[in-house]
Amino acid sequence: MYRILDVDCTIETLRVLNQRIEERFPDSGLSRVCKEVHLIARETKERILWTGKRLTSIWVAVVIVVACTIAGLGYMFETSLPDDNAAKHSFEEIDAAANVLILSGAFLFWLTSLESRIKRRRLLSSLHDLRSVSHVVDMHQLTKDPSQLLTTAEGQTQSSPRRSLTAFELTRYLDYCSELLSLVAKLAALYAQTSSDGIVLQAVNDVEQLTTSLNRMIWQKIMMLDNDVDELAKKQPLGPR
Repeated sequence: MYRILDVDCTIETLRVLNQRIEERFPDSGLSRVCKEVHLIARETKERILWTGKRLTSIWVAVVIVVACTIAGLGYMFETSLPDDNAAKHSFEEIDAAANVLILSGAFLFWLTSLESRIKRRRLLSSLHDLRSVSHVVDMHQLTKDPSQLLTTAEGQTQSSPRRSLTAFELTRYLDYCSELLSLVAKLAALYAQTSSDGIVLQAVNDVEQLTTSLNRMIWQKIMMLDNDVDELAKKQPLGPR
């Protein structure tokens, strides 16, 4: 049970994270983003189940094409035989049968590959959503700069972002962003478990690399907070960790 990611556990982890963010930062933008990721997670479960199913209409079409090809070849050879049933076929008749087989084979190949292409398109669209929401999470932590705690109000301008978080709140906010990005990467990894398509796997890898890179910048900020904790404590007390 510990060799694969469980989509239900991932959804539950996101629900709990959303609750934690809402309790700590009620009605915050990060809370709304987490709700959206939670919704994407539920959609991910549905898409994974859909990916594991056969597209019935395509395989019905395959059966029809095969049946029509066999029936057509049978009719062609039957009508080409002389009245005395001698097994002699002209070059034109053999060439026509070969063309039918080639065209039918090409159409069958197109049909059988259509399913994978439809699934690939839908999975890539889902991974694009995860890539976009990763940037949205990054935008919410963009102005959460640890150096703001060491500056005074006199150094701010009218256009400066509102900085009302304490050192403890800032640490928790950045930590929530980091957790959310990690869970976005896990949602992408769920698609890798259900698909062997090289293009899909590459897209999953791109999302994981993106979230890792964004997470690295967040943890640099958290480390700055930890390194300057003594100096920050002189300006404002830290809450319990």
